[in-house]
Amino acid sequence: MTDTPPDAPPPPDALGDRQKIGVVVPSTNTIVQPETDAVRVTGVTFHIGRIPISNKKISTDNFLDHVAAMRAGIETATDQVMTAGVDSLIMGVALEAFWGGLAGSEDLKAKLSAHAGVPVILGSDAVAAGLRAFGAKRIAVLTPHMPKGDEQVRNWLTEAGFEVTALKGLECASPRAIAQVPEARIRAELQALDAPEVDALVQVGTNLAGAAVCAEAERWLGKPAIAINTVSAWAAMRQAGIADRVRGRGRILEDH
Repeated sequence: MTDTPPDAPPPPDALGDRQKIGVVVPSTNTIVQPETDAVRVTGVTFHIGRIPISNKKISTDNFLDHVAAMRAGIETATDQVMTAGVDSLIMGVALEAFWGGLAGSEDLKAKLSAHAGVPVILGSDAVAAGLRAFGAKRIAVLTPHMPKGDEQVRNWLTEAGFEVTALKGLECASPRAIAQVPEARIRAELQALDAPEVDALVQVGTNLAGAAVCAEAERWLGKPAIAINTVSAWAAMRQAGIADRVRGRGRILEDH
């Protein structure tokens, strides 16, 4: 039996031998994990780190407190999931990824990447990459946010070079309430947002269960409908050089 050299790389993970991807989410989030696992390919695994937050009611007045609470726990959740030896990290807290425009998101990504020591994928960047893959310029956006959050999403997308022709915020009253929005409501809102001049639809808010609805909507709208959790998983796999196509979960994974 030969001794393993001390500088030899560790053996691969039994299930995540191609890529182990960490995903940081609020503790109240119940949608990111199943939506990312739904697009998992062989040899790739997703691992969750949770930011502890409470399920307090959200209003226009206390919305910034809600944002601050999530920001305060991001590094703690990152440290937690990094103990699994993940190769990259998805920031599964959408609003923070849009906050402060392009400069704000770049600062957040740089700090998180330096802290974690692995590549970081922000939902905002993933959405933009997905839209560019389709050549989409004019977009309509669905969010679960309050008006202050919607303003940040609109500003970021505008700075990134997209024309937001319409945006609907559902103004969900608490973090868990976002996950309670039924697919029928999401479907109706996407239909209402669509217009002939819209190149693509976008769903943000990682606790909004839009992945399956967006994949379905692409068939009857005849245009891309990008769900943030799906496109974030796509971006993480593609940056790792994993080009596997996944059918039935949206054109971004089928065509790009």
